[in-house]
Amino acid sequence: MEKFPVISLEKVNGEERKTILEQIKDACENWGFFELVNHGIPHELLDTVERMTKEHYRKCMEQRFKELVASKGLDAVQAEVNDMDWESTFHLRHLPASNISELPDLDDEYRKVMKEFAQKLEKLAEELLDLLCENLGLEKGYLKKAFYGSKGPTFGTKVSNYPPCPKPDLIKGLRAHTDAGGIILLFQDDKVSGLQLLKDGQWIDVPPMRHSIVINLGDQLEVITNGKYKSVLHRVIAQTDGTRMSIASFYNPGSDAVIYPAPNLVEKEAEEKNQVYPKFVFEDYMKLYTAVKFHAKEPRFEAVRETIYTGLQL
Repeated sequence: MEKFPVISLEKVNGEERKTILEQIKDACENWGFFELVNHGIPHELLDTVERMTKEHYRKCMEQRFKELVASKGLDAVQAEVNDMDWESTFHLRHLPASNISELPDLDDEYRKVMKEFAQKLEKLAEELLDLLCENLGLEKGYLKKAFYGSKGPTFGTKVSNYPPCPKPDLIKGLRAHTDAGGIILLFQDDKVSGLQLLKDGQWIDVPPMRHSIVINLGDQLEVITNGKYKSVLHRVIAQTDGTRMSIASFYNPGSDAVIYPAPNLVEKEAEEKNQVYPKFVFEDYMKLYTAVKFHAKEPRFEAVRETIYTGLQL
């Protein structure tokens, strides 16, 4: 079986740049996921983020989750549950404007740490987008510019905990889906596993690894690369033992950014056969995605194409 791609960025600006770019290219083309080590985010900061996130869950969210489970009878389900996930979450928004100061239950030190973490992740996301540009033969900054819109990119974090589940065969931690946005940076638990991706018809574990950042590509990069890179179905399997921490940060286009395949990546033959991804406003795609997140992505692309075509006909 193929080994899940783990890539070190330590010498990306030195003599190993070509090798590292090739590793990233292969991961983007064949996996849609890869795991980064030596990514430049200090281990001490990652340890603090993990400690404070787990403390916050125990102090502020664990009891609420237990009450929710009891109220919905989820601990005694006898049939597969298809309309809920076994997860406890909250969301932070960083760009275009932060909401960290507005969220209840976060102590000041945790807010400060998460703000610093977000800044490091934003920088890493933009570095990765430029490495993708280099691999794709696009000018430096092309992807960041494509995401920009009128107010810059949208950047936010979903903080999740997946508590022990008595019936993991009947309820998923998170049902299978692709991510709607651009590039996703995940800091996950290094002890409790659960994240899986679909490759060649098989569910493959994304290995927990201390101090790593897992990268995956969203639907918008599939569109911009005209399918050269693809977003990939992934899910979280709930575990019977241990609570899994997951901090996923989404570097997405701005709400009014117009997304379309990069002209340099559209071959003439594909254009003539109309085998080209649609052009749309990111916010319009998100409205569609929200309603059908756990369905196949291909009908979403077709639906947004038809919406645009209908609009042009009116």
